[in-house]
Amino acid sequence: MHSRLARLQQGAVFMALAAALGWGVVVWPQSPAASMAGVALLLGGYVVVLALELVAVAWVHRSDPAPRPRWAELAAAWWQEVRVAPRVFAWRQPFWWRRWSDSEVTPGKPRVSDVGAVVLIHGFVCNRGLWHPWMRELHRLGVPYVSVNLEPVFGSIDGYVPLVEAAVRRAEALAGRAPRLVCHSMGGLAARAWLAADAGNPARVQQVLTIGTPHHGTWLGQFSHLPNGRQMSLNNPWLQALTNAEALHTPTATYHQFICWYSNTDNIVFPASTATLPGADNRLVPGAAHVAMAFHPRVMRESLAILASGANSPSKRTAS
Repeated sequence: MHSRLARLQQGAVFMALAAALGWGVVVWPQSPAASMAGVALLLGGYVVVLALELVAVAWVHRSDPAPRPRWAELAAAWWQEVRVAPRVFAWRQPFWWRRWSDSEVTPGKPRVSDVGAVVLIHGFVCNRGLWHPWMRELHRLGVPYVSVNLEPVFGSIDGYVPLVEAAVRRAEALAGRAPRLVCHSMGGLAARAWLAADAGNPARVQQVLTIGTPHHGTWLGQFSHLPNGRQMSLNNPWLQALTNAEALHTPTATYHQFICWYSNTDNIVFPASTATLPGADNRLVPGAAHVAMAFHPRVMRESLAILASGANSPSKRTAS
């Protein structure tokens, strides 16, 4: 498995470090204060972007049926993402994405799981390195898993269907039964596109868990000019066609296979209810940011309980 995104993010990290070092060295003799300010902006400017995103959340969320976030929750979400984003985008994904290998089928030995394997599907501008905490816990619990790198990074979501298909086939071989899909952000749309691609696909999975997936798009999508970015704008034609394709395969079914984790302080997917599906087990996580939600204690605890036992964990449905 390769990751072009890892190389892109490696280059971005090195360029940022080189620019910060160059600015600091050149400007320091003239103005130490300007030197330090420039270094802080080059290395920490993302914290301002995160703050602006959460201000937009507070503004856009006003008419959403999910509970309106308090300013303390918005501040907590900002701090979560400030800490998590560098770990994911400047370390795990660019440099450590191979740290945990996928489970492998051992020829001649009994299948390794009675509960089914897990397929991990990341989101926009991510790779399998996002899932390291999950991989570590799944390994500890003895639950086999496979992962994908959704590439081309800025391609159409429809183009990821063969990658999901290949991952599901590997997961089927690992455990000899239908797997579960765990998806973050855009990964949930890739999973839905795969499910809609063939009328038999819904029967091939036990359950689909989505975390911060823009099932109905996101307000931020309107600013994207990328193919997959446009496909995540609010209620765009691609999402409408996806919903129609799903209804064509299962005209009387709801999204009963889905557990949808969502937050009223998601700084990427908002307003909050866009991350829910009708008939799904929609679970609100107040005060969680977008990337940090993937590692939220409740999200991981309840999800891993499902993956390890095959049973649904206790939860209150917070939307339908």
